[in-house]
Amino acid sequence: MAAALAGLKAYQRADRVPPPSSVPVAAEAGRATLFDYGGDGPAAIFIPSLINPPSILDLAEGNSLLRWLRKQGVHPYLVDWGAPTPEEAELTIGGHVEHLLLPLIDSLGKKAHLVGYCLGGTMATAAAALRRPLSLVTIAAPWRFDGFPEDAKDGLKQLWESAEPTARDLGALPMEVLQTGFWRLDPARTVSKFEMFGRLDPDSDKARAFVTLEDWANDGPPLSYGAGRELVEDLYCADVTGKGQWRVGGQIIDPASLPCPTLDIISSTDRIVPEATAARAGDVTTLAQGHVGMVVGGRARTSLWEPLAQWLSQVQHRG
Repeated sequence: MAAALAGLKAYQRADRVPPPSSVPVAAEAGRATLFDYGGDGPAAIFIPSLINPPSILDLAEGNSLLRWLRKQGVHPYLVDWGAPTPEEAELTIGGHVEHLLLPLIDSLGKKAHLVGYCLGGTMATAAAALRRPLSLVTIAAPWRFDGFPEDAKDGLKQLWESAEPTARDLGALPMEVLQTGFWRLDPARTVSKFEMFGRLDPDSDKARAFVTLEDWANDGPPLSYGAGRELVEDLYCADVTGKGQWRVGGQIIDPASLPCPTLDIISSTDRIVPEATAARAGDVTTLAQGHVGMVVGGRARTSLWEPLAQWLSQVQHRG
């Protein structure tokens, strides 16, 4: 524990690497922004989770899925949800799709691939049902919420019960509440990772990469109260998606009946979104990397980036 606390202190004091260079804005819808990463080829709109910033898909100059894809015959775009306003207290997850995501998709004026990561994949599935894309790709996206371990669901439910009155008053659910739930999934790892960091040379590439990734994991705007309530009560506790009861835009969302090619990328070692929660609609690819490691880890390029670029290219040729 002493070593972990020393590592935590070293992390807090560590120098930060400047973020990647900025990219142009393609469109805006309310407080949501669509960023344009350029490149030739079919458009691919990347939809991140509402939890944590979208920068996991553009983490660093040398570790960016989107900057790599734009050199592989794909034209990536990235959704940034922004921070909820007081007027959006009742905006649900489905409401984010209807009022923010669909207008951004429509703004391109042409069909695009939809690529959703984590909860963004759940939301991208709804968008694909309401707007026919070139294809839908979901990466570590939960759908069958009854596949989460009972202790994880119980822990999140308890957190929500204690935080709900304050969240209702604020009109928002702070990120810190959800972060506590993630820590509970694997508390030993939370301790061991800081213990490991404390032993690293602070000027090493490994140490810099750790700080950048940990900053991302501990950052993020709050959820609107409506999105937090839907996430816990309707998705985690009631499994409305897995039971075929999730309605967005007046339509029941069914991944098995989407009007486009679909690829569901899952991981057998994901502790944040376990394999059992996947929709498994369309083509399925199974990796053996963690929830974040599959996107930015040392094997991400060969295991995820390259197959993803190949899929997007093949679907475009078929279309």
